[in-house]
Amino acid sequence: MAALCRDCLTEIAQARRCSACGSPRVLAHPELFDLTIAHMDCDAFYASVEKRDNPALAGKPVIIGGGRRGVVSTACYVARIRGVRSAMPMFKALQLCPEAVIIKPRMDAYVEASRAIRAMMEELTPAIQPLSLDEAFLDMTGTTRLHGSPPAVMLARLVRRMKDELGLTGSIGLSHNKFLAKVASDLDKPHGFSVIGKAETNDFLRDKPVKMIWGVGAVSQGALDKAGIRTFSDLLRWEKTDLVARFGGMGDRLWHLARGQDKRPVSAHEPVKSISKETTFNEDTRDRDILDGHIWRLSEQVADRAKARDLAGRVVTLKLKRSDFKTLTRRVSLHDPTQLADRIYRHARALFDQLDDQGPFRLIGCGISDLSAAEGADQAGDLLDPDAVKRGKAERATDSIRSKFGSKAIVKGRALR
Repeated sequence: MAALCRDCLTEIAQARRCSACGSPRVLAHPELFDLTIAHMDCDAFYASVEKRDNPALAGKPVIIGGGRRGVVSTACYVARIRGVRSAMPMFKALQLCPEAVIIKPRMDAYVEASRAIRAMMEELTPAIQPLSLDEAFLDMTGTTRLHGSPPAVMLARLVRRMKDELGLTGSIGLSHNKFLAKVASDLDKPHGFSVIGKAETNDFLRDKPVKMIWGVGAVSQGALDKAGIRTFSDLLRWEKTDLVARFGGMGDRLWHLARGQDKRPVSAHEPVKSISKETTFNEDTRDRDILDGHIWRLSEQVADRAKARDLAGRVVTLKLKRSDFKTLTRRVSLHDPTQLADRIYRHARALFDQLDDQGPFRLIGCGISDLSAAEGADQAGDLLDPDAVKRGKAERATDSIRSKFGSKAIVKGRALR
C-alpha cells in the first residue's frame, strides 16, 4: 500500500511511523499516488490569521464578526468546541462562549494571505477553482511528470509551506472528483489530509447523511426528510425519473452523487452566478425611511460590483430577516438585464412595498442574478417610466465624476437616511 510521511514528505512502505523521521503523521491508501482531484480548505482562516498576527490570542477562543447584532463570520477551533459556528447570531455565540475575544474582520489581511496561498497553488497547477478566500479545488492531472512527484506529495508540500512560510494551516481532500474531494477535506480537520478512492466510494457513502452534500441546506434537508431520504442508501432506492419528478434538476444531481459520480471539471473561470450585498442593523427597525435608505445604498453597492465586472442581471432580489430570524425573500424578473443602481433600487423598493410583513427587521439585502455580459443592458427603456433613460444617463455621468473625484463626490439624498 502506498504511504507518505506528511512531515518529511518521504514515500515509505505502510507503517505506523515514518522510517525516515519517526513522525506518526503517515498517510496510507491504495490509491494515494493515483488520485488527482483535490480540495484545499484553510482551517478557521480568518481566526487563524488573527492568531498568527497577534500571538497573545494563542489558546483563546476567537470569534470573527461584527458586534452583538451581527453574525459569526468564523470562529477558531477553541470556540467551535463550545458550539460556536459560522453564520450563528453573535448573541447566541456569546451565550455559548462568553469569554470569547470578538474581532471585527480585517479583509485586507485575509486577502493578502489568500493571495500568498494562491501563488503557492499556482506553482502546482494552473487548474485552480477558488470557492472563497480560503478554499479551492485543484486538478493535478498530468502534473507528476512536471514535478517529479505524484499529486499527493505536492499537496502535502503545499500545506507544509503554508504552515512554515505563512503560519497558517489547511486541510486536504484528495479523490477522483470534486464532490468527494470536498467531502474528504472535512473528514480530518484541522490540518488534515484525507483520501477517498474509487474502489471504496460506494461503501464510504452508503450510510452517510445526505446533508454532507454541498448545497443541501435546511430547506433542502426538510424536503428530503419528507421524502424519507436521510442517507445515501435512501437515495439509492429511488429511480432517477422519480427523483427528477420530485426535486427537478436537483433530483438528477442527487441520483449521480448517491453513486459518487460528479463530472464537473475544475474550472479556473467559473462564472459568477449572482451579485448581492446585505447589512445587519444595530437595532431592529420597521422605519420605512431608514429601510429605504438601506435599499438605495445596497443597490448602489451591487451596481458598483456589477459595473466593475462588466455584468448585468435580469433578476432583482430583496432579502429581509425579521427579529425572530425568519427570512423573507422576494424576486422579480426584468424584461432586460440591468447594472444600474436606479433600476435595481426601484424594483427592490417595489418588492418591499408589496410585503405584508411590517417587521421589525434586523437585516436587509439586495442582489441581482441571471447574470450576463453588460453589453446591451439597460437600453430597452420603459414605456411606463419615460424618465428611466434620463436617470440612467445621469447615473453614468455620476459614475464618471466619482471615478475622477472619489466615491463621495456626489451623494444622493436618500443615501443619507
